[in-house]
Amino acid sequence: MQTIAVWKEWARRLKQDVHAVYRAYRDPRIPWYTRLLAVLVVGYACSPIDLIPDFIPVLGYLDDLILLPLGIALVLRMIPPDIRAEYVEKRDT
Repeated sequence: MQTIAVWKEWARRLKQDVHAVYRAYRDPRIPWYTRLLAVLVVGYACSPIDLIPDFIPVLGYLDDLILLPLGIALVLRMIPPDIRAEYVEKRDT
């Protein structure tokens, strides 16, 4: 049962991080290449088109479980630390 709670918390954080990445895209203080990557990550997260279709057993969801968190983590790392702290603060409220 505790495993389900951990997965739910991870999913909630991932959703909040997607919002932080979206806000980063709209922030003019962010470099253009980070904003471009943010658009690609948010677009992939919201797109019904996947790299590997979801109807393929196991592999279908694997791209969502690996690519999306990696893309979000990469964008968050590319954001300057002081601006990232603002997003984390907004995310936690």
